[in-house]
Amino acid sequence: MITVIGEALVDVIVDTQGEVTSVVGGAPLNTARTVARLGLPATFLGGVSTDAFGRRIMGLLQADGVTLGLGHQVPEPTTLAIAQIDEDGAATYRFLMEGTSAAAVTPEMALAHMSTDCSVIHVGTLGLVLQPLADASVAVVAHAADDQLVMVDPNCRPSVMTSSPVFRGALNSVLKRADLVKVSGDDLQFLFPGVDALEAAVLLQVETGAVVLFTDGANAVHVIDTDIDVVLDVPRVPVVDTVGAGDSFSGGFLAHWVHNNLHRDDVHDLDHVVAAAKFGIAVAGITCQRAGANPPHANEVPGGWA
Repeated sequence: MITVIGEALVDVIVDTQGEVTSVVGGAPLNTARTVARLGLPATFLGGVSTDAFGRRIMGLLQADGVTLGLGHQVPEPTTLAIAQIDEDGAATYRFLMEGTSAAAVTPEMALAHMSTDCSVIHVGTLGLVLQPLADASVAVVAHAADDQLVMVDPNCRPSVMTSSPVFRGALNSVLKRADLVKVSGDDLQFLFPGVDALEAAVLLQVETGAVVLFTDGANAVHVIDTDIDVVLDVPRVPVVDTVGAGDSFSGGFLAHWVHNNLHRDDVHDLDHVVAAAKFGIAVAGITCQRAGANPPHANEVPGGWA
């Protein structure tokens, strides 16, 4: 079982012409949906509203086979993200989040609903800045068992994290227990301002001792461990947009990991990590060819499983 703690929301996507569409999103929710579509047991430990947007989110969770960790929906309105798409298909975000469903999970709720079958914990994004969700994320990671793999994806959103009194403390807390840290170039620029991205990724690895997965956009993925940097090519694909691409990479990586019966003890085995990263690249590449966060099923991915 892979448990993903964080936010579910609706992405309101604004294209370069000002045309608006909406899709279900939230990086942790996208990651959980990716895992489930790839055929692995996934639990989303986050707040889903009882409003119309929340019912839409629940419909997708049920269609994809994701378990709602809390076991019930919450009365707060659904969190919204406004995603502005640029000429290259990249998205920048603004959030409507105070008093909404994403922030409704307390540490007590999260710990009470952690499954004993959980082998992997994934945390990140608004789960490191919204309260009490941030405290819940920190608590879940702090209570992780010795054999549970922890993946952290900061997925930095400067608009809500720059002045946050919560983000840095929460991030530092979960990084102390992280086995895998997935970061983009934008994340590294935010976390290490003025430092070259690759140098920053190496610094992050040294500081945490975790394996760092640096997804450098369409250029490459770097698998970084102690004195190791394996560079993996990213195949060129026709990009519709990049919404959910990084989340699909994380979900693909973790699905491949669990599908191959790998454990926390295997995290510094380079061959295993590289194989999982290559699968994550393939999953993300398919997501980029679709509008919004719409990850593939296993039988759609080269090297996948039926």
